[in-house]
Parts: sequence; structure tokens; C-alpha cells
Amino acid sequence: MKTKILILAAMCLSTLGFAQKSEIKDAEKALKGGDVAAAKTALDGAAGTIDAADAKLQGQYYFVKGQINAALAKKGDAEAIDEAAAAFKKVIAVEEQSGKEKYTADSQAQLVNLRNDLINAAVTDEKNKDYKGAASKLYKGYKLSPIDTVYLYYAANYAISGGNYEEALTYYNELSEVGYDGSGIEYKATNVETGEVESMAKNQRDLMVKAGTYKDPQDEKSPSKKAEIVKNTAMIYQQLGQNDKALEAYKVARESDPNDVNLLLNEANLYFTMGDKEQFKTLMEQATQMAPDNADIQYNIGVINMEQGNLEAARAAYSKALEIDPNYTNAQLNLSTTYINEGNGLIDEMNGLTTSRKDSERYDELKQQKDDLFSKGAGILEDALKVTPDNQAILSQLKNIYGAMGDNDNFMRVKKLLGE
Repeated sequence: MKTKILILAAMCLSTLGFAQKSEIKDAEKALKGGDVAAAKTALDGAAGTIDAADAKLQGQYYFVKGQINAALAKKGDAEAIDEAAAAFKKVIAVEEQSGKEKYTADSQAQLVNLRNDLINAAVTDEKNKDYKGAASKLYKGYKLSPIDTVYLYYAANYAISGGNYEEALTYYNELSEVGYDGSGIEYKATNVETGEVESMAKNQRDLMVKAGTYKDPQDEKSPSKKAEIVKNTAMIYQQLGQNDKALEAYKVARESDPNDVNLLLNEANLYFTMGDKEQFKTLMEQATQMAPDNADIQYNIGVINMEQGNLEAARAAYSKALEIDPNYTNAQLNLSTTYINEGNGLIDEMNGLTTSRKDSERYDELKQQKDDLFSKGAGILEDALKVTPDNQAILSQLKNIYGAMGDNDNFMRVKKLLGE
């Protein structure tokens, strides 16, 4: 009786095997004829019992499944890409375990094609400013070929461009986990079909060029991107309001690249945003030592000193910025404003004086000081107009100064220059 049961079980398995082979064959036939929907329906009939089949049949089943989903992906089914990739990977795993690799090479080639389709689609998304779509596709491309970590790097960059900061943070953290550095040699070639220059592994690039699908191979040395990644991570934390994590990230970044003045400036700006003006000023002063010819640094030092009422320090910084860049409009405007602010600071005292002889003398003295300060402010802008006579911001501020001084002739002259 026991023997009969075993024979019956074997007969059932044999029957199932024939049915599966028939369904897979039908799916292959439909796929060859271009009827992807019919191919999927036929293959679904074998899905329930395929894991009980032998390795050869499993390999065939998953290879066909991968082909069907790859075809669906080309028709615009985004989720089919993941299904196709999983199926081709299953083929490789099953055949590796059995030692019989009938579909492995073709599956590996199909994975490369899927990845290339994703990269090309990401390029199209980027051109259309669909940065979220581009980032998602590049990440999937990286998952298909984890050795190509550059795709993960670009996925993070596109996520930032699209304002998807949490997604970008996930990608940057994954880059750190895999130890991505970005330095070394980048192997590139031009995609014959799209005309786009793409990066890939050397062996793959050489094979693609040999096959004629890519041309113009290039080997480019690329610098380390570690500091940039940490900097962007810090900026994302700052964007998300996680300032403590941002400061820690800047600390790590500056330790890895102490000579990068941009890291120092970003950290300084974070302190400024947090309201720590003293630390901002300290870091900006360090930045001036690292980059003494950077006009923006000098300008920012001027801004913070002007906010804190340190007018002489502000003037020195603005003057230094103008030595570096004589046409720095904002520095010209703010340098002029320091004198206007100082002049305005005298008005309260003037208004509090009485009509006594002593107070009248003090009033005349203060008025002269105020007018002299206003004249200095106007003089700075008049000098600026000699270089840029049509600068509307300078003309507008100059008009206001002459109006406050009661200098009607110059007031009307500047109004005419403004076209008013």
C-alpha cells in the first residue's frame, strides 16, 4: 500500500511538471508573438506550484517571467522593473544552487539592459526636471548593480534638486555605510542611441564599446566626494530643522577636509540661523584667514558687525570687500548705510534739545555731524555711479539720502536719472 502511495505521488508530480512546461511554453509563444498580456496570463497558471518543480523548470519559468515584466516595463509599467529584476536574480540563484546554468548568462545580460533602461529613463526625467523620478530610477539602477555606487550618489543629488530631502538623506547615509568615496577613475562612454555620456564599470564599458552600443570611451580621474556628501548631509539636517545633527555633520566634514572654506562658511551660516551671532563672527574671521581674497566673506562679516552696531568694524569689512571687488553693489550700499545709520542715531538727541542758547549750539553741532555723515554716505554712492551709472539700487538709496539732507538740487538730479 505504501508503495502505491509513493507511485501515485510521483505520478501527480509528473503531471504537474507536464502542465507547467505547457504553460511556460504557451507564455514563451505568446511573448514571441508580442502578446505580453497573454504571456503573463499563461505563465500565471504555473506560478502556484513552480517552487515544487526542478531547478531546470524553475530557471525557465523565472527567465520567462523576467522577460514578460521587462516588456511590461518598456510599455510604461514602472513596478514591472522590480518584478523583472527579481525574476532574473531568481534565475541566477536557482541555477547557481543546482550547478546548471542554462539561463544565467542571459539573465545577467537582461539585468544590465534593465539597468541601462533605468539610467536612460533617469536622464530623460532630469531633462524634464522630474528630479524625484530621476532619483528613484537611479536608485533602482544602483540596486541592480551595487558595484556602481555612483548611481546612488547621483540619486541623492537629484533628490536634493527635487526638494526630497529625507529621501536624499537616506541615500547619503547608505553611501556612508558602503564607504563610498567617489575618488579614483570614472569609466565613461557615449550611449550611441541617446548620445548621452554614461559612467559604468570598466569591464562593462569595454564590452559595450566592443558591442557597438557605446562609443568614445574615456577614463577620467575623479576627486573624493566624501566632504561634499557630509556637507550635503549637514545641509539636509539643517533644512529639516535638526540643527544638532547638522553641526555634528559639519564637525565631521571639517575634520576630514580642514582646508575647505565652504564647509566653514556653511557652519557659520548655520550658527547665524540659530541666532548665535558671536560664533558666526568667530568662524567668519577664521574664514578670512583661510580665504583672504574672498569678497563675500568680508561682506558677511560687515553685515553681522553692522547688525550688532559695530559700525567701524563693519566699514572695515565692507571696504575690504570693495578692495577685492570694486563693483560689489551690496557692499557699496551697506558701507553707505553705516554712515546714514550713524547720522540717524544723532536725531533723537537733536529732537530732545530745547531752544536755549546752549542747546541751540549743541543742535547746530549735531546737525553738522549728521550732514557730514550723510554726505559721506552719498559720496560713496556717487563714486559707485561712476562705474555703474544705471544701477537702480544705488540711485534709489542716493535719492533718499539727498531727500533726508534737504538737498533739492541733487534730489531732483537723481530722480531724473531714475526716470521719475
